[in-house]
Amino acid sequence: MHNAKNNFDSSRTAIVFIEFQKEWLSADGKLFEHLIKDKAAATSAVRHAEQILAAARRHGWSIVHAGLDFRNDRHYRLFGGGDGVLGLRAAIPHAGTWTGAGAEFVAPFVPQENEFVVAGRSGASVLKNSTLDPFLRNNRIDTLILAGFATHVCVESTLREAHDMGMNTWVASDACAAFTTAQHDYFMENILHHFGAGITTEALLAQMEKGA
Repeated sequence: MHNAKNNFDSSRTAIVFIEFQKEWLSADGKLFEHLIKDKAAATSAVRHAEQILAAARRHGWSIVHAGLDFRNDRHYRLFGGGDGVLGLRAAIPHAGTWTGAGAEFVAPFVPQENEFVVAGRSGASVLKNSTLDPFLRNNRIDTLILAGFATHVCVESTLREAHDMGMNTWVASDACAAFTTAQHDYFMENILHHFGAGITTEALLAQMEKGA
């Protein structure tokens, strides 16, 4: 495993794009419309993530798409239908998200043939009960770079779980967004350093070019 400095070994690093789907990215997405208060910050995060994705494709880095998709489970049986439960297990069925067009990936984040799409996820962390864990282990990947939505929910949950699995995990600080800038900033200032580290898009792109 490389040291704590951001000198990435691309053969052992995966960039995980969390929920770059219509619910968050489209103007009529339920989550974008109702949860994202600082829409300019969210749009900026998407633009930075697009730059990271383009560079990762250009340089052949491992790309992971970690979304939510309940189009084959429209009654949310995975979450017990949202009855008698708390948190996202209740909120998602109540909102009716991820069962229609909102579950579609948005260009340029539509997975390409050689990119890994996570399946089986059952929690806020994209690692929870999903195929991401064996993908990482079988490909000897020990370092993650996270981008996506929302900073203080699924990004943070993934960061915490990855840390406890022994992964070195980085958060692309300007390629993630919370509901508000204050929430994002609180995570960056008070949570992140306990479980990983942050890196800007500019610094990450420089590392990619350096290793090309």
